[in-house]
Amino acid sequence: MPEPKGPSPTVDVVIQLPGDRVVLVRRGRPPPGWALPGGFVDAGESLEAAAVREAREETGLAVRLTELLYVYSDPRRDPRGHTVSAVFLGRAEGEPLGSDDAAEAGAFSWQGLPAPLAFDHAEILADARRLLLTGARRRP
Repeated sequence: MPEPKGPSPTVDVVIQLPGDRVVLVRRGRPPPGWALPGGFVDAGESLEAAAVREAREETGLAVRLTELLYVYSDPRRDPRGHTVSAVFLGRAEGEPLGSDDAAEAGAFSWQGLPAPLAFDHAEILADARRLLLTGARRRP
């Protein structure tokens, strides 16, 4: 009997750097644009471990996760197929260097984010900023 096909689990990390900056990567593969560091969860891997691994692979940064922001599951969030992403907030030191499937990585002020942003990452970044500034958390 074939296994039912469901959404793929993914993770993303809003990495905060000193100086009130956030880390984004320019995607090296379609869909194009700037994105939060993240990717698919491997079999046998926890969401937290996947988030730390993906952040290191794409930015070279050792990230310390601080909290879970929200779980994003709109079936339209990724044009490649239905994904469910657990998005974490995290902190790191140093400067990001793009690697793995990230063509480039950079640290940006919240007021100077690059465009275009891929997937639903503009919405995620707005939710993260609101939480950081006001403590207001997105509700289901």
